[in-house]
Amino acid sequence: MEKIPNISENFADWYQFVTLKTGLADYGPVKGTMIHRPYGFALWKQVQKVLGQMIEADGVEDVYFPLFIPYSFLAAEKEHVEGFAPEVAMITEAGGEKLEEPLVIRPTSETIMYKTFPNWIQSYRDLPLKINQWCNIVRWEKRTVMYMRTSEFLWQEGHTAHATRDGAVEDVLSAATRYEKFLREYMAIPGYKGYKTTGEKFAGADFTVTIESLVKNKKALQICTSHLLGQNFAKAFGITFLDEKNESQHVWQTSWGFSTRTLGGMIGIHGDEKGLVLPPRMAPVQIVIIPIVKSEEDRIAIANYCEGIEKMLKNVGIRTKTDWGNETPGWKFNQWELKGVPLRIEIGIREVEQKQLTVATRLGNKSVIALYSEVYKELNALLDEIQALLLSQAEQLLFENTVDVASEAELVAAMESGKAMYRVFFKDDTERAKTLQEKYKITPRVIPFDTIDQKGPDFMTGEEGTPTIFAKAY
Repeated sequence: MEKIPNISENFADWYQFVTLKTGLADYGPVKGTMIHRPYGFALWKQVQKVLGQMIEADGVEDVYFPLFIPYSFLAAEKEHVEGFAPEVAMITEAGGEKLEEPLVIRPTSETIMYKTFPNWIQSYRDLPLKINQWCNIVRWEKRTVMYMRTSEFLWQEGHTAHATRDGAVEDVLSAATRYEKFLREYMAIPGYKGYKTTGEKFAGADFTVTIESLVKNKKALQICTSHLLGQNFAKAFGITFLDEKNESQHVWQTSWGFSTRTLGGMIGIHGDEKGLVLPPRMAPVQIVIIPIVKSEEDRIAIANYCEGIEKMLKNVGIRTKTDWGNETPGWKFNQWELKGVPLRIEIGIREVEQKQLTVATRLGNKSVIALYSEVYKELNALLDEIQALLLSQAEQLLFENTVDVASEAELVAAMESGKAMYRVFFKDDTERAKTLQEKYKITPRVIPFDTIDQKGPDFMTGEEGTPTIFAKAY
């Protein structure tokens, strides 16, 4: 087996290696695109299944809108078109003819959806309108990293319209809380939840809420976002309704999204020197069974034993696979560790004769468990322990690399010491944020909710500021 690069010495090579060699993905033929292979797409299907159920439980209905958007739609909201202009891919010719109007390949769906909303909304009785779509997005990136930043990616995008600002704000915060719950409980990803600064918010939004986490290469990753669009798009697209007094009002809108970028975060947050480490609730294979056959006369007994164990585990919903490949057990151990499978069960003739299971966790523990009718409960408990431990380790990575900084000199010292996230008092200023980015390659990632009421002297100017986390980011 090809040697895996060292994660701490060369994260980029390690990340590329595990993404390709584990069967998660492959490079697409066009620069910046990627192919989602079955093992990787299974992760996205789990996101669609679980997060999709959470979204539907909030009364949101799934839709699908076209991939192609007339350029005039995008241009209808000035701040929106300016924000996306550098990333837009357009079609100017089709069917052998030059188009009268260029078509934008969907960079997000606000404009095409909101052009339709006036047909769906006339009265306050039509509100709130809550829709969601699972689709692909194209944003032409100059520097790409598999999953983290690609020219085409997959996501869900929710869009809602409300009669009041309070209703819209409640939806924005509800979406962020829903994402946070899914991230922590399924992907074992913690993060700082809060507002984006003015210069980092979504183009055309009143404000943006984000969750920012930290990957093992000490780069911050924006995991998801939800936006209060206010009435900006409603005014641009004429989305009005008659209120209870029969007076015409513009709706208040939100949008929120969660993409395959988060899978890249999960890879980079939990991985180790052996390869992927997948949280059990996300893993396509939660338990792999490795038969250890040393003689042909033992094969039938071991096969029957493995078949019984696999059937029992699948019957209780544990995603299980038995590896009957021709490779040696040692090779299989390494391969399934590389693929990040949480639990491995080793079954040889000894386990058959003594009615037991030899169980190894992806995190390095090994034990022998007696076989009994409800042994799956013990295995489920092990999966839950791994899930909890991964979240705890990710929290440790996040918190240990976050440092309070009170001056520019302290910022430099913190960067030199290897810390990754710098919490400073900062008066929201887009131009000063650009200066810091040019000078130190850091950007304002989030104004955390849990410290938003605190005030203190801006670490550069001394003016009153709010705790804001800066970091290098993808």
